[in-house]
Amino acid sequence: MARSPALVPAADAPAPRPRGRPRKSTQDADDSGRRHELMEQAARLFLTQGYAATTTRDIAAAMGMHSGSPFYYFKSKSALLYAVMREGMEMASASQQRALQAVAGMDARTQMRALVRHHFEILLGPRSGFIPVMLYEWRSLTAAQRKGVSQIKDAYEAAWMPALDALARQGALHAEPAIARLFIFGALNWAVKWFDRRGTRTLDQLTEDALALFFGGAAASIPSHSP
Repeated sequence: MARSPALVPAADAPAPRPRGRPRKSTQDADDSGRRHELMEQAARLFLTQGYAATTTRDIAAAMGMHSGSPFYYFKSKSALLYAVMREGMEMASASQQRALQAVAGMDARTQMRALVRHHFEILLGPRSGFIPVMLYEWRSLTAAQRKGVSQIKDAYEAAWMPALDALARQGALHAEPAIARLFIFGALNWAVKWFDRRGTRTLDQLTEDALALFFGGAAASIPSHSP
């Protein structure tokens, strides 16, 4: 009796595809790592030399690449600047969310300390090039690029409002929370100009200084720890 065709294994049938996302190839992983390193080097040069004075040749040299190689990853220097700002802001937003999750359910003073300490980390910490570039080179973006970065920046800053609102209700904040937020970010961001990483003041100490300035005695009741 002939076997049913449905029961005969098809030698040429394709193997079933595994569920979930396909694994990245080694080349994809290498490209992703090189792309991120390229952004880090560009951010460093944009900070030290300025965006206008930095050429793609400078960036390629810092990477040990041929002069045209950065264009494999970014179509232009402007696109690279935008990526530095946008992806830097996305990373800052993600790490801020983790910092807030670590103090979820705690009092508003503790949450504010976590926010200030995290912000100093992304401004002044060892991997802090991305956000300071945004502060210095904002006008170098196109209008469309500024809009793209602003959406992420606005969400990042909005995450401070629940703690500020709570501190205002407690009488620890003597200003309208939305206006206070603008003053606070202006003051914290300016630390990029004057903070000396080689000095003796740590980011934890700087955080306590900021809290004492903005919220009076709030700093003394907040435990000191890195995010």
